[in-house]
Amino acid sequence: MKTRTLPDHTPSDSIQDAGEDVTPVAKKAVNRRSFLKNSVVAGAAVTAGVAMFENIPSALAEESHGHLTRGDAAILRWLAAAEIIETDLWQQYNELGGIQDAEVPGGSGSPDYTAAINQLDEDMNQYIHDNTEDELSHETFINAYLISKDASPVSLDQFRTLPSSKATGAQQIGRLTNLTQLTVDTTWWTRYRSRTGNPDLGGTFPPAIPSLAVGQHPGIPRTDDDLTDPNFLQAIANTAGFHFANIEVGGSSMYPGLAQRVTSVEALRILLSIGGTEIMHFQTWQDKAGNAPPLTAVDRVTGVAVTFPDLNSPPFGGEDFQTNLIMPESTVFLSRKLPVCSIIRPTATKGAAKAALQCFVNMGVFIGQSPAFFDLLNRLVEEADDAKRGIS
Repeated sequence: MKTRTLPDHTPSDSIQDAGEDVTPVAKKAVNRRSFLKNSVVAGAAVTAGVAMFENIPSALAEESHGHLTRGDAAILRWLAAAEIIETDLWQQYNELGGIQDAEVPGGSGSPDYTAAINQLDEDMNQYIHDNTEDELSHETFINAYLISKDASPVSLDQFRTLPSSKATGAQQIGRLTNLTQLTVDTTWWTRYRSRTGNPDLGGTFPPAIPSLAVGQHPGIPRTDDDLTDPNFLQAIANTAGFHFANIEVGGSSMYPGLAQRVTSVEALRILLSIGGTEIMHFQTWQDKAGNAPPLTAVDRVTGVAVTFPDLNSPPFGGEDFQTNLIMPESTVFLSRKLPVCSIIRPTATKGAAKAALQCFVNMGVFIGQSPAFFDLLNRLVEEADDAKRGIS
């Protein structure tokens, strides 16, 4: 598995303990373009490092009805951008494998792809539809809230330049993201089943599907030719199933991490409320991924092979790795001197926005995007990560 090297300005100790002070520090000079320009090749995903808030100062215990602080606005703008990106991903999945209706319009469906997706669960098309609708509501709400506070909303429409799938059922419109060259991190599978490891305390975890982290794999059919081999079509659907959880695990950690940096209780309420939905998404998808049929397939276009093992057999299997587990096993939290606890992980706050964006990059969903796109997202994550609680 290839490893991406972050630019020199990225600190190696990007995980902090939850009790670390987040009061103002001197802002470091950063080469904004270098962060993402060097990160567009395939490799291991870097998941968001974030942490749950502790105590809210009494001075912040009232709702804010005025303007947002600069930091709160920056955090909400990055979250709006992240939700726009997620909506773009989920709309493509829904057009081919979900339910198309007035709530989530667009596309006309691919019966063969939908049937392959539904091998993971008979209700997968409904879940894809609902996840798409949720992300659309998140981006719409956050932007509307920013406008209500006289803050600038976020639009990425100028970057909808990537091609759509040519398979029957997909809309032929410009996209922000690319679902045909995925590199999928599946370490979330072992991370959430570990009773001893926590990335906040230096834990590392093996992938459940190592071959998904090597090369590039389609998560949707590229053309109708991808529908002709049932084994390869099922491999595409299995890839999508594990990618669904890869998308949502970052948000599960990012929202509580950035919540530690907001100043107004109203902004805090937004992050906790939407973040809870992201956690529900991840829990759903980690459950369904375990149902992916075991198989090996070779992509006739790229020659890249992928193997989906039986995750109920060695080296997995057993009580901690049975595929019907959907709740986090208890593990170390804050300090190894404290009792283990069932938690979202990671949850340290330092670099939360940057790490979440890096996760998107490492998936390969931005392959083909412009330097201006990366410049804008890099600026948004820098401003979000620079936010300090209690600073106007």
